[in-house]
Amino acid sequence: MNKSLFFSTLSGSLLLAGSSFAQQTQRPNVVFFLVDDFGWADVGYNGSTFYETPNIDKLASESMQFTNGYAACPVSSPTRVSIMTGKYPARIQITDWIPGYQHGLNQQQLSRYKMITPEIQLNMPLSEICIPEALKEYGYKTCFVGKWHCAEDSLYYPQYQGFDKNIGGWMKGSPNGDKSEGLAYYTPYHNPYLTDGPPGEFLTDRLGNESVKWIEDNKSEPFFIYLSFYAVHTPIQPKPEKAAYFREKAKRMGLDKLQTFSTDFDWYKNQTNPAKHWKERLVQNDPEYAALIASMDENVGKVLDKLKELGLDKNTIICFISDNGGLSTAEGSPTTNAPLRAGKGWLYEGGIREPYLLKIPGLTVAGSQSDIPVTSTDFYPTILDACGLSLLPKQHVDGESLLPVIKGKKLKRQAIFWHYPHYGGKGDSPAGAIRKGDYKLIEFFENNHVELYNIKEDISEKNDLSTSNPQLTKKMLKQLQQWRKSVNAQMPVLNENYIYKTEKK
Repeated sequence: MNKSLFFSTLSGSLLLAGSSFAQQTQRPNVVFFLVDDFGWADVGYNGSTFYETPNIDKLASESMQFTNGYAACPVSSPTRVSIMTGKYPARIQITDWIPGYQHGLNQQQLSRYKMITPEIQLNMPLSEICIPEALKEYGYKTCFVGKWHCAEDSLYYPQYQGFDKNIGGWMKGSPNGDKSEGLAYYTPYHNPYLTDGPPGEFLTDRLGNESVKWIEDNKSEPFFIYLSFYAVHTPIQPKPEKAAYFREKAKRMGLDKLQTFSTDFDWYKNQTNPAKHWKERLVQNDPEYAALIASMDENVGKVLDKLKELGLDKNTIICFISDNGGLSTAEGSPTTNAPLRAGKGWLYEGGIREPYLLKIPGLTVAGSQSDIPVTSTDFYPTILDACGLSLLPKQHVDGESLLPVIKGKKLKRQAIFWHYPHYGGKGDSPAGAIRKGDYKLIEFFENNHVELYNIKEDISEKNDLSTSNPQLTKKMLKQLQQWRKSVNAQMPVLNENYIYKTEKK
């Protein structure tokens, strides 16, 4: 369905929306927090004692915590697209961060990869009816703040996908300040959609302040604001005073004396193209990373405090998630996702399981938990449902409203799927996965290697059951392969010019 036909149809059905929320004088507001590269284990409420996230922890105590909440991909852009569209990234053919590691490489550069990965779409299609577009038809004011990374072309930026206001969203996936000077997170931002601030202004604070100001200016009408932090993406360049605080804290806790990185490559043996810079962090003790988290958390609190100050907190839905797991195996490996395995770029739990929170006033029980597997595509129908609006099943085809879960019921969906036919530069390789019930199967495309885990009993994915349970392995692999065909997923192919040799460790 094209957009003009969709909006014509929708306008004629506005009065049909049900649920108690639809009868309110003003529909509920929606605040969506998306954090970049933030791991499941990076929050206090999931057990971190070194990082400090008091505001996120407080939000968790007021929300339903989805303990098996997932991102649709282990890297940025695909998950962002899945949230906006309610679709698996494979359907839209944006399965890697834009533009991806192999994009633009010559034959010699490609020769180090065993597989040639598919070319992805570089822009989220305008034909998709994104969340803000659906909400605008019901009178919502909409604002995007922060990192977009759903397109390369400026004609596909937030203001063309349903947002009335775009503050900071463009092609870049990381802060664009003076990186060589160690000031990537500081003004001048070199961002065409974010004016430079006064000397010393910190990007995360600026995004929080812009969000608060926009909420203040639009408090009299239902609104949807999507605060997509650039933090805690590399480069890890926080406020010096905060880094100093966590440096002293690491010493007090004795974390600076622990073995920081793993020297065990056994679990990595099935990968044929290891990155030379690969290393896995074992302990959370990086003061700079902790400082970036602290600034992000402060600005989550800043927004939540403003809602309470304005008396809007009791009529505002809050969503919180990260776009992928914490960066634990490359680029300095600033965090660990332990007890989860691996991190960003991988289809092990560390790469895809996220802090996943949902607060719906009048519905969610404070501090409640659900272990039902859910994913980032579910936010779209959940937001519509919680606002008392008609669902759009032909749009958010891979998402399910989580209101039944909040009410103690189960979802109709039987399985969740991932498709990452790329190299993420984190030591990982092209792969796909399926989570069904307590079990998860991962298929590695380079060598057709398959692993099966009981996630409920083995959250660290140490005990591969593929050999001891061949029937279930075969059944789940078949279902994964059938799903790929159903969504027309693009696959990598063997590289005829592959010459790279695995080095002995």
